Amino acid sequence: MTEQKGMTDEQIVTGIRTNDPVALRTLYRQHYKMIVHFIRQNNGSEADAKDIYQEAMIVLVEKIRKEEFELLSKLKTFIYAVSRRLWLKQLKKNERYSGEVKDHEYYEDWTADTDDIESLREQHAVIEKSMAELGEPCKTVLVDFYFRGYTMEEIATKMGYTNPANAKNQKYKCFQRLKKLVLMHKTHTCV
Repeated sequence: MTEQKGMTDEQIVTGIRTNDPVALRTLYRQHYKMIVHFIRQNNGSEADAKDIYQEAMIVLVEKIRKEEFELLSKLKTFIYAVSRRLWLKQLKKNERYSGEVKDHEYYEDWTADTDDIESLREQHAVIEKSMAELGEPCKTVLVDFYFRGYTMEEIATKMGYTNPANAKNQKYKCFQRLKKLVLMHKTHTCV
C-alpha cells in the first residue's frame, strides 16, 4: 500500500487502531519537518528532533489504541504540543533552556484553533498539578514508562522491584492514583 497524503485525522486514527502501516507512515511523515524545525530553532539537532518525535508518536499511538480515546484536537496540535513539552523538559534537564522558546512557523496555523489550544493547556495544567501531587515512586514509574519508554524490566531494575510483574502492578496502582487526582482537579476547575 502507498502513503495517502489526503488522509484525514479520523482516517489515520482508524488506520492506527487497525494496524494499517500506511496510516502510521502517513502520520509520521506529515508533521516530522515541523518538529525538526522547532527543535533546531531551540538548541537542538535533527537527531534530537528524531528522538523527540519518536517519543511523541509513541505517546499518540498508545493513546489512540486505548478504547476510550476520543479525538478532541487535530493530530498536528497534539504532536506539536507533546513534542514541544518533551523538548523543553530535555532542555531543562540538560541545563540548555534559555527561558525563551522560538515556535515553529506553523505555530500560527497550530494556534488558529484556540479552543483546541486552550483545552490542551487546561488538560496539561491539570495533569502537571496531579503529577506534582502524586509523589514518588509513582511519578518516576509513570514518567519512565509513558514518556521515556522504559520497559517493565528496566523499571523493575531501576526501582528495585523484585520482578517486572511487580513493576507492572505498581504502575497500575500509580496510574489509578493519578486518574483520581486528575478527576479531582478537573472537577475543581469546572466549578
